[in-house]
Amino acid sequence: MEKVDVCISSEIGELEGVILHTPGAEVENMTPEYAQRALYSDILNLNVAYKEYAQLKGVLSKVAKTYEVIDLLEKVLVNYEGKEYLLEKICQHENAMSLYDYLIDIEAKPLARMLIEGVPLVRNTLTNFLSKERFALGPLYNFYFTRDSSIAIGEDMLIAKMANVVRDRESIIMDAIFSRSTVFNTHIVNPTTFNNSGNVTIEGGDVLVIRDDILLVGNGIRTNTFGIDFMLNHFFARDNKRIRHILVQELPYKPESFIHLDMIFTMLDYDKCMVYEPIILQPNRYQTVHITVDKGKVSEIKNVDNLLAALKGLGIDLKPIICGGTKDPWIQEREQWHSGANFFAIGPGKVIGYGRNVNTLEEMNKNGFDILKAKDIVSGRVDMNSYGKFVVTLDGSELPRGGGGARCMTMPVKRKPLLW
Repeated sequence: MEKVDVCISSEIGELEGVILHTPGAEVENMTPEYAQRALYSDILNLNVAYKEYAQLKGVLSKVAKTYEVIDLLEKVLVNYEGKEYLLEKICQHENAMSLYDYLIDIEAKPLARMLIEGVPLVRNTLTNFLSKERFALGPLYNFYFTRDSSIAIGEDMLIAKMANVVRDRESIIMDAIFSRSTVFNTHIVNPTTFNNSGNVTIEGGDVLVIRDDILLVGNGIRTNTFGIDFMLNHFFARDNKRIRHILVQELPYKPESFIHLDMIFTMLDYDKCMVYEPIILQPNRYQTVHITVDKGKVSEIKNVDNLLAALKGLGIDLKPIICGGTKDPWIQEREQWHSGANFFAIGPGKVIGYGRNVNTLEEMNKNGFDILKAKDIVSGRVDMNSYGKFVVTLDGSELPRGGGGARCMTMPVKRKPLLW
């Protein structure tokens, strides 16, 4: 089978390939006590979450090739060398080498599921018998947010260095998928392979590819300044033939709905974006910084008024559409909390988001976006191709409880290039 060439040069280019992870038993392997450790504010009803996620996958399957993490992981594990490599990395990282001999004998398909859903703790020692833990390797509760653990920038793949240990295995698995599944053709940059990366954190929800020479990066609780400096020193330093621009937006550390930049800013079209106005446009204490990289080296760092002003100076003039509408700041807060600014583009002016954020959708409709229901598209009652600009609305009662929206749940690997 011919490998897929990773290529992401924008947020809105026509989607051709995307990695998903349908939430499974790992979501139910959680109690209220474990929720905070798992970075959740509540526990999910898997039956409802599964149906909602099926709408997302159903819509995406109509326009692009979809890849499931668990299928890609199985491809890694089918090869014995791949299995040895991955299990050694996971067991060493999680101080669980005692599990290696047990796991290595398990066939690829059930092992792939166990590495995501959790490996139950066998109570065959006094230590294990008295342990309050349920799992020897914990479930990956957050893996359906595939955006965070790997980041496609151009033809390269930056493996995330997660801010929370509970998510580290997601990055380890994605690194193995891109290096050993034989599905993708890309160049991998992994911070953990560099000796000076101890303080680095980088997550995909904070990284937006606007144009092949412009990147937006959020600096907050999940992506720190060390992570951004790592990208400058070890990622962009490789590009020594042109000028690139990195726009850094500081984010509030609280509340938790501000964990990533894509929770307050996403691209919708060539000339439109979705913003949470109080942080992106109103005067506040959160800085916006423009970094210019010339032939692989930082040539200038300066403060700018805001992201939109900086982008306009680089030739991208965006009209902001306001998350929650313009009538009431309380409504803006409520809809931002439920991922009202978090949209995923399948093409210019063609995006997916939650249907519950009615004021946000009303604002989009005023700006020329038709409102389509995901269930109507999946069932065939509505043909997306009959519309120009549109937003596809997902049912979202359970999925938002995990703390993310459509962009968070998608990891694009290939888009068609744009002509700006």
